[in-house]
Amino acid sequence: MQATVKWVDGKMFLGESGSGHTVVMDGPPDHGGRNMGVRPMEMILLGLGGCASFDVISILEKTRQKVSDCRVELSAERAEGVPSPFTKIHLKFVVTGVALKEVQVKKAVELSAEKYCSASIMLGAAGVELTHSFEVVEAA
Repeated sequence: MQATVKWVDGKMFLGESGSGHTVVMDGPPDHGGRNMGVRPMEMILLGLGGCASFDVISILEKTRQKVSDCRVELSAERAEGVPSPFTKIHLKFVVTGVALKEVQVKKAVELSAEKYCSASIMLGAAGVELTHSFEVVEAA
């Protein structure tokens, strides 16, 4: 896997993934940025959410669950000072579908957290306290 991050100006950077996709990262004005993109630590949080969601959807599809929507709400705490790494992250999955089996959703979230999500496993190994919850919503 490859990526390139190029400085634009101020505290703005363009990140390009090996697959050719570009994202803008920028800092807040009080740190010399112009608030024109996500913060680098927000990218880590978004990456975690994307990785975990990918797993949960894949697992639910394999178990033939009829999912119509899935979102994960992430909340994180960071250490004081510099550096300020994440200390705690909570992922709350809200899975919507038709006649979803709660036990299947629970299992999918657990498998993602404990076995499949590379981002979760990496952050956990670095000492971040990761917790998970889920909510099942019946589709209208």
